[in-house]
Amino acid sequence: MNSSLDRPRHVRSFVRREGRITRSQQRALDDLWPRYGVELNGLLDLDAAFGRCAPRTLEIGFGNGASLAKMAALAPDQDFLGVEVHRPGVGQLLLEIERYELTNLRVACIDAVELLERHIAPASLDRVLLFFPDPWPKSRHHKRRILQPAFVAIIREHLKPGGLFHMATDWQPYAEQMLAVMDAAPGFRNSAGRGQYAPKPDYRPETKFERRGLRLGHGVWDLVFVRDGA
Repeated sequence: MNSSLDRPRHVRSFVRREGRITRSQQRALDDLWPRYGVELNGLLDLDAAFGRCAPRTLEIGFGNGASLAKMAALAPDQDFLGVEVHRPGVGQLLLEIERYELTNLRVACIDAVELLERHIAPASLDRVLLFFPDPWPKSRHHKRRILQPAFVAIIREHLKPGGLFHMATDWQPYAEQMLAVMDAAPGFRNSAGRGQYAPKPDYRPETKFERRGLRLGHGVWDLVFVRDGA
């Protein structure tokens, strides 16, 4: 029998750091999850989940959900699915959905890789967003970064031809690694040209954290890649 050390390392999209849940977040988890959360048993029927057929965006690791809720509010003709493992963030996004009275946003509380591999049909997403993932700045931790070739292959499998994979980071060494990985990834084309970062698209809201960083002179790098092929 092979030991676990003999098996390939499983791609994970997170490291669990569960924080304290506020009363309002817990109330949202109790009262709003049944309406806006997705229960996962086999492939997720996105048309049934949203009650229509529309362009679909998946955001991986939405944090507190503020920017995702704003994107959904500004694009009512599109559908958005956010995936996050941290329950306080899930509760906070549910509160944002209630605040904006959104009908085009659903929430999954699961590892993003598991969501994609087990519950999302291939070639069913128009856009995947990965904004400000943990940069794991120490060299010995770089293997924990989500943006690795195996993860990129999973993203490509679930994007429609012509679909977009949009990443953003405020950590320059991670941006450089992202660019190198994506430029070498089969089946993707850099929308800004090989070796180039993309201008910030209008649809990506600036977060409070990002605005603070910009005031302090920190940079932000966007990468937008197009899924090629059939």
